Amino acid sequence: MTGLGVDGTFSVWAPAAESVSVVVDGTGWPMVHDDGWWSAAVDGAGPGSRYAYAVDGADPLPDPRSRRQPDGVHAASQVWAPGALADDGWTGRALPGAVIYELHVGTFTPAGTFDSAIERLDHLADLGVTLVEVLPVNAFDGTRGWGYDGVLWFAVTESYGGPDGFRRFVDACHDRGLGVVLDVVYNHLGPSGAYLDRFGPYFAGSNDWGSALNLDGPGSDTVRAYILENVAMWFTDFGVDALRLDAVHALRDTRATHVLEEMAVLVQSLEATSGRPLTLIAESDLNDPRLVTPREAGGYGLDAQWCDDVHHALHSSLTGETQGYYVDFGELETLGAVLREAYVHAGTWSTFRGRTHGRPVDLARVPGWRFMAYLQDHDQVGNRAAGDRLSATLSPGLLACGAALVLCSPFTPMLFMGEEWGASTPWAFFVGFDDPGLQDAVREGRRREFAEHGWGAEEVPDPTDVATFERSRLDWTEAEEGQHAWLLEVHRTLIALRRTERELADPHLDRVHVDVDAGARTLVVHRGALRLVVNLGGGEVTVPVDGATEVVFSPSEVGLSEAAVVLPAESFAVVRTS
Repeated sequence: MTGLGVDGTFSVWAPAAESVSVVVDGTGWPMVHDDGWWSAAVDGAGPGSRYAYAVDGADPLPDPRSRRQPDGVHAASQVWAPGALADDGWTGRALPGAVIYELHVGTFTPAGTFDSAIERLDHLADLGVTLVEVLPVNAFDGTRGWGYDGVLWFAVTESYGGPDGFRRFVDACHDRGLGVVLDVVYNHLGPSGAYLDRFGPYFAGSNDWGSALNLDGPGSDTVRAYILENVAMWFTDFGVDALRLDAVHALRDTRATHVLEEMAVLVQSLEATSGRPLTLIAESDLNDPRLVTPREAGGYGLDAQWCDDVHHALHSSLTGETQGYYVDFGELETLGAVLREAYVHAGTWSTFRGRTHGRPVDLARVPGWRFMAYLQDHDQVGNRAAGDRLSATLSPGLLACGAALVLCSPFTPMLFMGEEWGASTPWAFFVGFDDPGLQDAVREGRRREFAEHGWGAEEVPDPTDVATFERSRLDWTEAEEGQHAWLLEVHRTLIALRRTERELADPHLDRVHVDVDAGARTLVVHRGALRLVVNLGGGEVTVPVDGATEVVFSPSEVGLSEAAVVLPAESFAVVRTS
């Protein structure tokens, strides 16, 4: 049941209510109760009508399944009819062989809208990426935010251009051969405008971010259906190609069939109907390969997961940081291992957690494309105290080495917006709540969190200050200048090599071998007959490479013999061997 009101019929789930009325364009209409659902037919209502629900005589509230909130998440909903998707011959983009680009609509361009983002899509197509991952776009309180404080999952925020703007964006991506991945959050709702509990038992318990969804208690059948309906909506009404599921480890579900498996079953059905590949990607802290193991083999049946272990090993090796959750990732040998095995913690001790963590990946059966690999992402940049990117501390050479290790890996590579040219702009945490009390709570909570890690209050940008948001916008003029332009060309060439050199995209983990010389700070990643040779050290090195015949690509001047490659400091080369 949608509650959309397109045909003048409104419905809402409120199982414990004594009475419910729907207020349509200022006029109240009583609703009829049937098995927890309330419904009413309203003459003259349809697309464009404003409506809200009054439960037991309380103030009217927006529809939990609202498709549009033109006046914000506290105001009445608006009936919106999606219409049919454009029949443009789009056949989709499969995940194997893909390169993903993660962006935040509000800071991707100066205007921060879907339409202004469309103007930059040619850059992404020219870069060579195949999937554009968009941070959450569902309705949240305020005019700016990361998107993880959404409270109305079926409505697209008006700040970016509303549902019609998002449809235009998806169509524009498809016109350029780009698939769209949408980040969605089902583990919690934001702190302002979350009225679900006024209607029914949507919540049960809590997690790190607030109230958790009721996935296994009384009334949870309808809550799960609410989530699955939202999953289907993005594929059927907006034409997205994949969903990235935020922090699935926070989905507390004790049922025999986990809600994630239900999602996988649903999406497989939608895929069969649509005739194009549809993908589910999990963000997970569990290091559990069952998430990405097919249901036929006893897994949950999700297609892929973000792999923070790859990020942590890369970050630690490049920066030398070993504090906090980086504590077990500082050795170069660890980077070599994670490039082969995806997980560092695989039934092994995790110092940060103080316990054994994870489970090994079956390298002969689970392909590497099921794991996202990235040097930076919104979390790993934005959750630093100052929101500083790696470009703030690393040389262009080391940034290029990091790019090579990601883009020549057996995993599915992902870039964070601006990373391809080493953007100098930070990307900090920001919110736009109007409530002064909530602003104070967010500000003080952020400072308290970082104080535990040794940061002073003056070093943490005020997340409620609009200037923090403005500083996080990309500066597109940089991409054409000096070392930025050089780094952009490095990324463009590496992405092209993944298409032309089959071995670089080979996802078979049991074929990957890595030679590590921790003293010299070098790695040699074996990819079939190709070798990615990387020098992370500060001086020239000679790296043994048996049978080297050709330098396929290096942005630096390198020496080559049949037995070795001579690399300058902080550089790499892709070499062919006999």
